[in-house]
Amino acid sequence: MRNGGPLGRASLALLLMAAGAGARPRPTAPGDQPRSNVVLVACDSLDGRLTFFPGNQTVDLPSINFMKRHGTVFLNAYTNSPICCPSRAAMWSGLFTHLTESWNNFKGLDPGYVTWMDLMEKHGYRAQKFGKLDFTSGHHSVSNRVEAWTRDVNFLLRQEGRPMVKLTGHRKQLRVMERDWQTTDKAVNWIKEEAVNFTQPFILYLGLNLPHPYPSPYAGENFGSSTFLTSPYWLEKVNYEAIKIPKWSSLSEMHPVDYYSSYTKNCTGEFTKEEVRNIRAFYYAMCAETDAMLGEIISALQDTGLLGKTIIIFTADHGELAMEHRQFYKMSMYEGSSHVPLLVMGPGVREQQQIPNVVSLVDIYPTMLDIARIPVPRNLSGYSLLPLLQEKAESEASLRGPRPSWVLSEFHGCNVNASVYMLRTGKWKYITYSDGSSVLPQLFDLTADPDELTNVAIKFPVTLHSLDKILRSIVNYPKVSSSVQEYNKQQFISWKQSLGHNYSSVIANLRWHQDWLKDQKKYENAIDKWL
Repeated sequence: MRNGGPLGRASLALLLMAAGAGARPRPTAPGDQPRSNVVLVACDSLDGRLTFFPGNQTVDLPSINFMKRHGTVFLNAYTNSPICCPSRAAMWSGLFTHLTESWNNFKGLDPGYVTWMDLMEKHGYRAQKFGKLDFTSGHHSVSNRVEAWTRDVNFLLRQEGRPMVKLTGHRKQLRVMERDWQTTDKAVNWIKEEAVNFTQPFILYLGLNLPHPYPSPYAGENFGSSTFLTSPYWLEKVNYEAIKIPKWSSLSEMHPVDYYSSYTKNCTGEFTKEEVRNIRAFYYAMCAETDAMLGEIISALQDTGLLGKTIIIFTADHGELAMEHRQFYKMSMYEGSSHVPLLVMGPGVREQQQIPNVVSLVDIYPTMLDIARIPVPRNLSGYSLLPLLQEKAESEASLRGPRPSWVLSEFHGCNVNASVYMLRTGKWKYITYSDGSSVLPQLFDLTADPDELTNVAIKFPVTLHSLDKILRSIVNYPKVSSSVQEYNKQQFISWKQSLGHNYSSVIANLRWHQDWLKDQKKYENAIDKWL
């Protein structure tokens, strides 16, 4: 934070004046124009619906609003897998989750995988990364991976602390997530001390942990992150009157996979409206703090005269349910979890543009290569966003032809007891599970039912069949689901064997320990039966 404000020395007013005064160079012939610098700011768990009406009425996000005024916002951008590592693996590889086999938070890309940043560096860009990456294998807790491996076991255990809020600090405390602020400071200093002197274009990546909820030590050792924490300073940015209290189905009416998710996330108990409103308010306040970090980057580029030469992209790995559908966290295909922010501004990008086309995070890879004028491989799952950003005909820009009218998201990790596949196209969202027949599918008309409260799968069988046919042309999802089940079993067996005599003690003391220890033998027997 500089001089007491989240946008640093360059206030939003100054930024607006600079943008209005022609901070960006006039377009010239593509061959003459120098390649743009690129900055990608990727946060964790920001609901994309907060970047446009009516979601943007709930919290003040000045940096996002600045990007909207001077750039483009995508109204239907989605994660390709609503959990940290698999989502980021898709973004850094440009490939769908079933192609990279990034099944859970433990299983991402191989450490030496060639990313778009590697290719940009190879083609003359100066590259720098700060903060959260989380797209390679081998990370996250033992609990996280064991919960994913054992999701087919016939037991039901709470794996998280009950979601709660916590107020910290005082009305002038801006820096709550100190680690993210320190990372942002490093990125700002790099722009001001190094990037400003480059003769080559640069690519800068900033990864933030916010607005992901914080760990919950109150719930005992090895519990997850279920605390929504902020200071009064950020809470004052939230419009409490605009906060929508989500409608819930009764527990008996919930889709069976939703019930499993809600139970394992410790959300099946009683919650008052005030509790739910507070969880949502504190989450929005955490989004406001995230927005301020984005503002610091914009300010640094303005201070150094680089703003007009730099394309800025802001997105997130997934959203946050914040008690919609009786859940927090992600791991769901509902909008709160799967809809991500995607805003772009900079040279050649149309201003004040809202794009309704469905897009997803695999589009980042070909877009980066397109910006850097590097040939885009044809085997990628994603398509460059530049034709949409610049309103060019798709055929001019891509040898692959026009982008498809659908996006795919899939999930194979913890807190969900079946592989999940989502196809989003037009007004429809089609969600199917496992082999396509053992679990009831879902179909939502997002135009008539934006809150996804009414499953119309039975009402529209022809539409359902048509969407399933498209999905099966993209991915043989019954076969993928079977492969994941086999992977989970083999990984668990290897892990169990590696523990030897310590197995019973270790498995009893993972995040589900409070439930497990009530009937340890029962749960061990359930695992033995599964194996």
